Amino acid sequence: MIRVVIADDHQLVREGVKKVLSVDPDIVLVGEAADLASTLAVLETANADLLLLDLTLSPVHELDALRTVMERVPGIRVLVLSSHSEARFGISILKLGAAGYIPKSLTVDVMLKAIHKVHAGGRYLSDGLAQMLADEVISPQPRHAHERLTEREQQVLRLLALGHPVKQVAARLDISVSSVNTYRGRIFTKLQLRSNAELIRYALQHGLVS
Repeated sequence: MIRVVIADDHQLVREGVKKVLSVDPDIVLVGEAADLASTLAVLETANADLLLLDLTLSPVHELDALRTVMERVPGIRVLVLSSHSEARFGISILKLGAAGYIPKSLTVDVMLKAIHKVHAGGRYLSDGLAQMLADEVISPQPRHAHERLTEREQQVLRLLALGHPVKQVAARLDISVSSVNTYRGRIFTKLQLRSNAELIRYALQHGLVS
């Protein structure tokens, strides 16, 4: 049996995924969670083989929940289940240790195939993600300027682009205001921006915020 945990902050999504899993007699649901803390608690006791993880569980940056799970539960196999495009997070989640990326628009058959493949020790890569991964290996140079940002700079960028004042950004990330201003300066330099308005425009154009 493949023991699966679902982590998604939308109950309707969890119910839909449970219906998909129920058609496969080799898959058993052993837990579900609606936030990151609950996900970690379930994984501590459920003895799960695989986690279906929605990136929206991260309150600040979409990759934070995945990073935390991989650090706290290193043996778990993770399939990221997301409404975001593969182009936005596909390569990043693989680098963090996830075993695959499933857009929520995929069919039932494809989702079940992905679960079985990952449980068997493989990785699930769609044709599009496989091509992106190949391009990354052949030509690893960043395609966009924001891909040169560190994880912390990306967090600051996203919060600033969402309209949070510097003090709020500092509080959310538990760092000093001066540190936020330092990161902000680095972001402006790397992205060749001159104002918060340009930063917001850049983030919207590249799908970094919605």
